[in-house]
Amino acid sequence: MPEGDTVWRTARQLDRALSGQPLTRCELRVPALATADLTGRRVLATVSRGKHLLTRVEGGLTLHSHLGMDGSWRIHAPGERWRGGPGHWIRAVLANSARTAVGYRLPVLELVRTDGEAAVVGHLGPDPLGPDWDPEEARRRLLADPGRAVGDALLDQRSLAGLGNVYKSELCFMLRVSPWLPVGRLPAPDRLTALARKLLELNKDRTARITTADPRPEHRLWVYGRAGRACRRCGTQVRVAGQGPAGQERPTYWCPRCQPPPTDPAR
Repeated sequence: MPEGDTVWRTARQLDRALSGQPLTRCELRVPALATADLTGRRVLATVSRGKHLLTRVEGGLTLHSHLGMDGSWRIHAPGERWRGGPGHWIRAVLANSARTAVGYRLPVLELVRTDGEAAVVGHLGPDPLGPDWDPEEARRRLLADPGRAVGDALLDQRSLAGLGNVYKSELCFMLRVSPWLPVGRLPAPDRLTALARKLLELNKDRTARITTADPRPEHRLWVYGRAGRACRRCGTQVRVAGQGPAGQERPTYWCPRCQPPPTDPAR
């Protein structure tokens, strides 16, 4: 699933391509929006909120989209061949005289009132890449359930908006904590939220995500996607396991030596 940095970059691309001009073409290929047409309305802005995209148009309307696991928006010049996949994957087409934005495999596509955007994103926690970033509120939300595992708390968009599996695994490794450590026992929760923001800021303009400071393709990440390979710190074999509620487990990568499992504090 695309994470907050990817969604932020997508919002910027949509904003540059569409904002300030009226739409000359609008196709929203989902049953609920079959009769909706934004043609003629000027696009005001596209912004991201965590993993959500909000395209605001004249008349007080916002097109809300979410990329889910496999969705994407692609920008094309006039006459350019669309390259995001077969036609039956297309869920939205927004065009002006200079650019066409095509949304592929979007699991969420809906129109809401701009003054009612809170109905779709108001539940989200502070966004490390957003103007609403508040480190104190991020800390409060992260620690709201002290017995919850750190990995689960990081994936909860009500804690911090925009984090996904990659950052969950990388953050825990970089701070040398087990993803299964109860979040209430984090030695320095402020370091975790600050590092989350720093990593997303560093990566928001990159097409290849880097957490190690090494841009070489095989060296960009510490543990994510490296199950069975040697830990970059200690050489121990990196492990992977599902984490989360039954039926909704997400893969978590960690080094069992650098990130020892939590112990019973009563011992």
